[in-house]
Amino acid sequence: MIQWMKSRPSQAALVVLAAVLIAGGVFAKANSRPALNILPDAAPAARATVDAATLQTGFAAVVKQTAPAVVNVYSTRIDKQRAPQMSPFFNDPFFRRFFGDNPNLQQQQPRERKQQSLGSGVIINSDGYIITNNHVVAGATDVKVTTYAKKDYPAKIIGRDPKTDIAVLKVDAKDLPYLRLGDSSKAEVGDIVLAIGNPFGLGQTVTMGIISAKGRGNLGIEDYEDFIQTDAAINPGNSGGALINTRGELIGINTAILSGSGGNQGVGFAIPVNMARNIVHQIELHGHVVRGYLGVTIQPVTEQMAKAFGRPGEIYGALVAQVSPDSPASKAGLQPGDIILELNDKRVEDSRTLSLSVAQMSPGSPAHLRVFRNGVTKDFVVTLGELPEKGNNASTPGSGSTELMSGVSVQNLTPDIARQLGVPGNTLGVVVSRVDPSSAAADSGLREGDIIREVNRKPVVNTNQFESALHAAGKDAVLLLVNRNGQNLFLVVQQQ
Repeated sequence: MIQWMKSRPSQAALVVLAAVLIAGGVFAKANSRPALNILPDAAPAARATVDAATLQTGFAAVVKQTAPAVVNVYSTRIDKQRAPQMSPFFNDPFFRRFFGDNPNLQQQQPRERKQQSLGSGVIINSDGYIITNNHVVAGATDVKVTTYAKKDYPAKIIGRDPKTDIAVLKVDAKDLPYLRLGDSSKAEVGDIVLAIGNPFGLGQTVTMGIISAKGRGNLGIEDYEDFIQTDAAINPGNSGGALINTRGELIGINTAILSGSGGNQGVGFAIPVNMARNIVHQIELHGHVVRGYLGVTIQPVTEQMAKAFGRPGEIYGALVAQVSPDSPASKAGLQPGDIILELNDKRVEDSRTLSLSVAQMSPGSPAHLRVFRNGVTKDFVVTLGELPEKGNNASTPGSGSTELMSGVSVQNLTPDIARQLGVPGNTLGVVVSRVDPSSAAADSGLREGDIIREVNRKPVVNTNQFESALHAAGKDAVLLLVNRNGQNLFLVVQQQ
């Protein structure tokens, strides 16, 4: 079984690939918050580099200059556990007359258990500011940092961002060694990199590898993903550690591994330092991260999707599946079925690219979009808002369905079923009550509980209209607009 592991003990999680992304940004305008001076203007005086002529002697020069800036991070969390339940008879006054108020017979209080975890961190300022992963310190009641010089410091959490898994710590110290932040956009596949951290609590360890890939996303690890992939050995305890280049510059924060065994298998992921720098900058200005908000649910443009929308062979852009009411996108006139081709005169390669690109903009700033709609290219200007918190859930509808598409059973959407699915009672469409796992519809991503709202861009409000639309399509592939957990997305299903 393949697992994603946030690289610290007991942080394994199964991957679920996300088919729908919410476009949002990670910048906000400055306010009056006092400057913390987290990011220094000047680089450390000593900067080592390695070129081809020195590779024979190894990377000792780089390690000597950079290792002192990588620390061990220890966090403690207090978890309350429910105590074993005593018989309710012992709370009855009649029984207590005979047994008395023996505390061993009374309802026990919840027990507190101390959970400890370890990770790594990178000093980015001589005054004691440290970058680490959010999952290393999330929920911690106590955080301690041990430096390369074996000095222990209590650490304060300055700010956290779960959506990118970045946290900023502060220790009360001066003149600490720190790493110079590089430019991760200039890193290339094949570049030699070093990973420095505290695997398995052994102490500081350095491993070497190359950059295996860039721009890894849609992995289901974080909300905002643009990972650097490396084969440098990363193991539990490396989370928050440094990924550096041969110039001794920090280019990534080691975060997760893909593993079937719990250990390193040559597939590790680091958050690019450019993304981390933006998060640190926001925490410095605001104390938290404020994200821009476009207000659309988007999905990738596949080959089948491009053909269905009249753009065969044009497999790029972000397909708008849903536009939130009263959102910036709605006010600007965007509609479901639009394909966003460009943002601020730059091509949008896919939905993740759009999400990350909006992440470089401030709420309140204009986003210039070029959009393909019904065979015509249109231009829109959207003033970004601030990303709101949201959440949805749904249950599976009941029976009484009819099979109109091969391997798929649907039924009319009643107010009662709408309530079960957690959607407004006036929602129109037909509900998918069964999907044969071996059917083409299942291969295309259709699920039980999906609400089919359109077939080939035409609304359907009952099973009769759904059947008529399928008959009109014949054996051709059909483009479905479905609502899932309150979010719209498009699917292309090949009729059988």
